[in-house]
Amino acid sequence: MVTIDNIREEIIDKYGFEGELIDYREYGNGHINDTILIQFKHDNGDIMKYVLQRINTHIFTKPVELMENIVNVTEFLKNKIEERGGNPKRETLNVILTGDGKSHLVDSDGDYWRVYDFIDDAISYDKVETPDDFYQSAVAFGNFQNLLADYPANTLHETIEGFHDTKKRFKNFKETVAKNASGRAAEVQREIDFVLEREDLANYFTDMQEKGELPLRVTHNDTKLNNVMIDNETKTGICVVDLDTVMPGLAMNDFGDAIRFGASSAAEDEKDLDKVYMDLELFEVFTKGFIEALDGRLTDIEIDHLPMGAKMMTYECGLRFLADHIDGDNYFKIAREGHNLDRARTQFKLVSDMEAKWEQMKDIVNKYR
Repeated sequence: MVTIDNIREEIIDKYGFEGELIDYREYGNGHINDTILIQFKHDNGDIMKYVLQRINTHIFTKPVELMENIVNVTEFLKNKIEERGGNPKRETLNVILTGDGKSHLVDSDGDYWRVYDFIDDAISYDKVETPDDFYQSAVAFGNFQNLLADYPANTLHETIEGFHDTKKRFKNFKETVAKNASGRAAEVQREIDFVLEREDLANYFTDMQEKGELPLRVTHNDTKLNNVMIDNETKTGICVVDLDTVMPGLAMNDFGDAIRFGASSAAEDEKDLDKVYMDLELFEVFTKGFIEALDGRLTDIEIDHLPMGAKMMTYECGLRFLADHIDGDNYFKIAREGHNLDRARTQFKLVSDMEAKWEQMKDIVNKYR
């Protein structure tokens, strides 16, 4: 378990938190960063909660640029939310600055930390509990892109270079297989072949971008259901969280990543592939909410390619899980032997199911355009 015993005094000193530190504990189920819920009790009895995170600088090698992105985007969102009469304290993340006005803290070990206000009376779901929860996440992610439609996407830093450059990821995948650092490649030849047979899918959006056929947008790039806070009382999606991968991207990628995670009939690491398929009802629910929330911002070509976004993002994620398995599990956190391989297999099963349901997916998108 992650603790902050060794940096407790540094945090209190640098952030100037008021009150008595009464609790800190590991929080959430993120794959990348270490997250801690930290609570202070004030003299009047009020409890103040914050989310403390240690940034994984193995993955995010430029944490200062990452935090510049987050601060600039959240400040932009606050202004837009206020213009709409919303509540910026609940509808976007709020970065807590250190006492000397910095967005992050570097501790004595050289680790990078940041703090957000905790959003009370809201919850995130690791899986779809009801179709309306998934619809609300679609509205939240669509609204996120809508609010940021006027933000100059090309001014954002790439927090992970080539994150959705699937052509490059395909090339790197082949190199990882050839290197075979873990000695596992021979055991997963069927999965490797699945990736290699779909090279045209890896190239699809990057080829279109090179031709200037797709608009560049501010995208979240990790649009899982559990990155949306659902208000406990209203049951509406109020805030998009986990902004580490906010950078220039494609609307179809955000749509597609949400589908591959939320419209799956099973968990991302389900071992029994007979349980894994893409739920067309959930696909429709999300499509409806996403297009409605963007309110005309999407171009016709973007709408046409939403199903391709779902298939491509599912394929790309499976490729990444498989590459990490072959490389020795260096990127994604694992809880068991073969965890990344299980994740890869679910993604490839979903890709196959999407291919079987392709015309139905296109019909659903056209229904809401």
